[in-house]
Formats: sequence, structure tokens, C-alpha cells
Amino acid sequence: MLTVHAVSRRYGNDLALEGIDLSFENGVYGLLAPNGAGKTTLLKMLAGLLPPSEGEISYEGKSIAALDEKYRMQLGYLPQRFGYYPSDTPLKYMQYLAAIKGMGRKEALERSELLLEAVALGEVKRKKMKTFSGGMIQRVGIAQALLNDPRVLILDEPTGGLDPKERARFRSLLTKLGRERIVILSTHVVSDVESVANEIVLLKNGRVFAKDKPEDICAMLAGKVYETKVPDTEAEAFRKNYPILAERGEADGWQMRFVSEGEKTLPHWEPMKPGLEDVFLYVYRDRERQTAEQRLFPREPVGVGEGGRLR
Repeated sequence: MLTVHAVSRRYGNDLALEGIDLSFENGVYGLLAPNGAGKTTLLKMLAGLLPPSEGEISYEGKSIAALDEKYRMQLGYLPQRFGYYPSDTPLKYMQYLAAIKGMGRKEALERSELLLEAVALGEVKRKKMKTFSGGMIQRVGIAQALLNDPRVLILDEPTGGLDPKERARFRSLLTKLGRERIVILSTHVVSDVESVANEIVLLKNGRVFAKDKPEDICAMLAGKVYETKVPDTEAEAFRKNYPILAERGEADGWQMRFVSEGEKTLPHWEPMKPGLEDVFLYVYRDRERQTAEQRLFPREPVGVGEGGRLR
């Protein structure tokens, strides 16, 4: 078990995280929050790269600071950006990292080839990485994080640059990995974790806002999410009165997905089952930004212009 107890982190006078209490057992955990909310800071502390200003992080009942090398031997870590030599091939890069981790040459070669196959890079394992796309580089990063068969796997924005097919393959891999180890991934892409995470952790204002199963997180908005058609003439007033989760401009108005916290509903409001993205958008809504955005980019009514063309 990996445990975070009363952990805070300060940067000078700025408090990035405060009073964080979390525990992780085998399974997949999705760490969700907008950019700048402290996700990377928390992951760096979990990886032992950044000491807490207050509190303690422990693994199997012992402080990770005291465990030091013994903890790092159990750890796999993929930062948002990882270093590599562009002229290296994935196979050479993996073997280099394996040597640093103290793996034998034969074991390193076998493990490297197996992992590169798992992330669909087997056919290009001897090509120089300077020719790779961003998604291919990211897959190399995922493979290197698994080199030492870690018991704790920490991934910071692992799906950046991956196309939909690659992301689906990655989610399948995560599901398998989470059966026998702790997998913690940080993301602001809700779809990356909604179907694979055993639990979701939401951070807000430097604290843990919620930690629960995805279905229980979604239940926070049960009976509060609706969709309806709003005429152009009523759209701006509607946006001011209700938190909007999604909207689509149509020829005769706007199709709105929104949250209503009141008991009163209207007949033309269609109740919807809330999803994790609905909760994310609602919890992290920014009223001031939305108001400024509406002033900067006023929505023109969608209708039929000259010549019958939509405008």
C-alpha cells in the first residue's frame, strides 16, 4: 500500500497542496484536475523526486524517503517530458536505461523487446527516434516506465500525443497492469480514465475534493443533468442562469446540456445520466472566465443567411 498522510507542499510563500490524505492499493487510479492544480507536484512527491513540506508518504508502512533506493526499485515513472537521445533507437534507449537500473544484459534485451512489442513499436525498435512522431515517442516513454516490472507505476499525462487507436491500446494495457500493481495516472482527459480507473481522485484548490469509484463520482450530479433546445433569443439568459456542460448551435437555436440544482424542472427538459466529464466540467467551472469569454466572443445567432446558407 502507498499512503499519503497530511502532506502539503509549499513553493516559497505559495501553498500548492495542503493536507493531502490518500491511500492506494493494487488498481488503477485516475488523478483528475485542470492544468496547474497540483497534479504534477503530487506525482513528483509520490515518485520521491520532491519532498513534502509537511507530512509523510509511505510504502508498505515505511517512509519512501527512508526506503530510498529500495522504493525506487519498485517504482516506474513517466514524467510529462522525458529525456532521450534523438539518434538512439528505442531498443538501444531501453537497454541503456535497463543497465542504469542494474538489469543483466540478457534480461534487459528480452524485457525491452517484449515491452516495445506491447506498445506496438516492435517493427521500429531499431529506427532512430528522431524520425518518430510525438505519439511514438510517448509510447517509448510508457515502455521505459515498465522496464523494471514496477509495483508502483506513476504516469503524468501519459496519453499526450497518442491518437485514438493508441489511446485505446494504452487503456487496455492499463487494465491488465492494474491487477497486480498500483497504477496512478494524472490527466485532464476524462475519457482516458473513465472506463479503466478503479477510483478517481479529484483535486481542487490544493486539496482532495473527492476520491471514489467513477460511478459514485458521477452520482454527485444524479438528477441534475438535463438537455434542452433553447431559442436564440433566450440563449444568453439561459447561460447566465445554469452551468452549461455542452452546447451545439443549430439553425433554430442551441442544444444545451446543463446542470439544474433546483427542484423545479420544465417539461421540455430531458433528464440525462451524468458522466465523469459532466462532473469534471461542473466542479472546475470558471464563472469569471466564461463571462469574459462571452464578452470577447459573443455568440451570433445561427440561422439561414443569404442564398440559403447557414451562418
